[in-house]
Amino acid sequence: MKSIILKSQSPRRKELLSKMGYEFTVKVYDCDETMDKNKTPFENVKNLGLKKASINKEEDYGAILIGCDTIVVLDGKIYGKPKNELDAYHMLKALSGKKHEVMSGLAVIYKDYVYNLTEVSEVYFKDLSDKEIYDYIATKECFGKAGAYAIQGLGRNLIDHYEGSLNNIIGLPTEQLEKIIGEINGMED
Repeated sequence: MKSIILKSQSPRRKELLSKMGYEFTVKVYDCDETMDKNKTPFENVKNLGLKKASINKEEDYGAILIGCDTIVVLDGKIYGKPKNELDAYHMLKALSGKKHEVMSGLAVIYKDYVYNLTEVSEVYFKDLSDKEIYDYIATKECFGKAGAYAIQGLGRNLIDHYEGSLNNIIGLPTEQLEKIIGEINGMED
């Protein structure tokens, strides 16, 4: 079994990778997450996953390097992590009663092999009253989450239904990652 390095400080990604049954090391580096205005959200998140996996790759050569970034997209606009309660309110109000996309840019680097893809899931929000939005914000769960909600937590109460990978919505497209790691582990050293 080849060693795995997860280049993310996200507790959700760590938890999902652990649930997959892999042992891994976490290494986090500063990464410029500025989006290119000339690219689509799909392309931007794909590039960001690759950028994260690529940081200091020479130092970690021979290990399986995993980089991932997840964004929420509504009508072509990217919703990142809320800066404060007002920002969280505006995000949740915008998502209320609508379908949005959750995109994860996943990159896996092993020696000279590079896998880079974007997984897309769709989330349908219930029509939310201001009271429901403020009550959710009061839990503080919205902070540190793209789109200001956590589907794996109390945020599930805001959602009517979703289509696609739940783990992708949480922050790591595990089904795709499993295929890639399986392919890499099948390679000769």
